[in-house]
Amino acid sequence: MAEQTQYEELVRQFSAFGAVKRELGRILPSECPAGSAAVLTLLGRHGDMRMSKLAELLSVDMSVTSRHVAHVAARGWIERHPDPADKRSRILRLTPDGLEQLDELSRRTTRLLAERLDDWTDDEVGQLIRLMARLRASFGDCRSTPVRIPAPVVEETTRTPAST
Repeated sequence: MAEQTQYEELVRQFSAFGAVKRELGRILPSECPAGSAAVLTLLGRHGDMRMSKLAELLSVDMSVTSRHVAHVAARGWIERHPDPADKRSRILRLTPDGLEQLDELSRRTTRLLAERLDDWTDDEVGQLIRLMARLRASFGDCRSTPVRIPAPVVEETTRTPAST
């Protein structure tokens, strides 16, 4: 098991990782903010889905999801079709324009990562991928698993008649 100082450094690195995410966000096209990019990415990865599933994957409530979906639908990047199993629900599906936008997002992020990691070897990039995947697996599905905080350890002391 790693030492306490290593975990403390890991926390600092996680905090600093926000800078990487911000730079990735800056390269998004102005008409496709981060929330819209996330909708397109999840539909591209998981295929057609209900809005409730999308909200779960985004880890946001339905009102936020609805705004993101409205944004991408207004640009013609997704279609909303009635769910045959439940007419009150909608199934979201990428359109050809949505797939094109998703490809553009992929090109931009791939280009940025290739520029920033140009002095890394293929093995180092592969190692980073494996370690990040392992880290995610260690945390499981963070969206639906509640965090359990262990109860504090209370040491029992033996009471003698003189201490009571």
